[in-house]
Amino acid sequence: MTWDDLDAHLDRVPGTVSAYVGRLDAAATWTRHADATHYAASTMKVAVLAALHRAAESGALDLDAQVPVVNEFDSAQPGAPRFSCARHYDNDDAVWDRVGGVAPLRWLADRMIVRSSNLATNLVIGHVGLPAVAQVWEAVGARASVTGRGIEDFAAREAGITNLVTAADLAALLGALATGATAPGNLASPAACTAMLDVLFAQEHREDLAAGLPEGTRIAHKNGWVRGVRHGAGVVLPDDAPPYLIAVCTTTDLAGGDDEVEDDACLLLAHISAQVWAARHRL
Repeated sequence: MTWDDLDAHLDRVPGTVSAYVGRLDAAATWTRHADATHYAASTMKVAVLAALHRAAESGALDLDAQVPVVNEFDSAQPGAPRFSCARHYDNDDAVWDRVGGVAPLRWLADRMIVRSSNLATNLVIGHVGLPAVAQVWEAVGARASVTGRGIEDFAAREAGITNLVTAADLAALLGALATGATAPGNLASPAACTAMLDVLFAQEHREDLAAGLPEGTRIAHKNGWVRGVRHGAGVVLPDDAPPYLIAVCTTTDLAGGDDEVEDDACLLLAHISAQVWAARHRL
């Protein structure tokens, strides 16, 4: 299948399908509506992870510090009451089991990625602050991505404060982590970038991009989903070709919003991932 064939296939999907594909430190090989904005869902958690590691490198935070595990957070909407997360809307009982106790920031950040815990995300944001997350997007040259609020901050959502990403910006963020792991970059030290990639390699939700790859293929990635939205972005490391970036954002009628079910949006991302894998030597 050529890129034109893939575009023609995606043209028939109701909604918006955005993509960015290319090797590290090179121009994109294939893009599709790469600068279109989508609701971020959980993909914004990669920027939160980077903000935490940057704060640790600056000495502002200690990754191994034990912090209270609470379920009450300040809203991004000034004057709004504090908000809480709903356990049934989360993906990680391990974090909820620690409510009322303490946990290391490093562990919370891991759970935020590998299980996509919303509660862990809000706890990490509470320590790094939303301005630090904005600085991450700025550092990687993001054009339109915004992390304006925590997860389930409904007062902020009603006030129009939201979280947005583009396929191009997600690729820029993942690319900064991958290249920063081998050389000093503008995001974090090589050691910090390597540590973040290790967390992304441990991702347990593998029903979209990873599902389109041969078993055992290494991919450092993060996905995100709510009803009508399914995204995935990562760095793929083939054994027989250079690493490459893939970021796919979909706002369609395909996503059911339940990651435990292989819905049509998951199948679409897996299909795109498989097509890119087949073309890996030509990227």
